[in-house]
Amino acid sequence: MGTIRLNIPTILTLSRIVSIPFFIIVAPSHPVIGVLIFSVASLTDFLDGYIARRTGQVTKFGIILDPIADKFLVITALVLLVEMGLLSAFVAVVIIIREFLVTGLRVVALTKRIVIPAERGGKLKTAAQITAVICLLLRDAVFGLDLHVPGTIFIWISLILALYSGVQYTISFWKEVS
Repeated sequence: MGTIRLNIPTILTLSRIVSIPFFIIVAPSHPVIGVLIFSVASLTDFLDGYIARRTGQVTKFGIILDPIADKFLVITALVLLVEMGLLSAFVAVVIIIREFLVTGLRVVALTKRIVIPAERGGKLKTAAQITAVICLLLRDAVFGLDLHVPGTIFIWISLILALYSGVQYTISFWKEVS
C-alpha cells in the first residue's frame, strides 16, 4: 500500500473535516462566527480542487477524500439546521439521500477507474446550499435583515438542483459503466 503524501490541496480538504466540530459547537449560539467557519470551510472546497489541478497535485486520495469532506460539511449543516428548527427534516433527508447516492456512484465508478466529474447542476446545487445555509443560520443577525426567507428559497432551489443533478450523475454513471 502506498503512502499518502500531504500536499496543500489535501491539507485544505482535511481542514474542512476538522472545522466541522467547531462549526457544530459555535453556530447555534454564535451564528455569525458559525457562518464564518462554514464559509471558510466551503471556500476550501473550491480552493483544494483548483490548486490541485493548477499545480498538478491531483491524487487518488484527494479524488476520494474531497467529495467525502464536502458531504460531511453539507450533511452536518443540514442536520444542525433541522435541530435548530430552521429547516424541514424532509428537505434535509432528500438532499442527504441524494448526496449518498451520488457519492456511492462516484466511488463505484472509481473502482472501475472511471472518474465522473462534477457537473454544472451539482456545482449550482452546492452554491445554492452554501447560500441557503448562510442565510438560514444568520436569520436576522445582520443589521436586522430577515434572511430566513431567502435562505428558504435557496434551500428549495438546492433541493430541485439536487434531484436534477442526481439524475444527471446516475445517467453519466450508467453511460460510463455499460
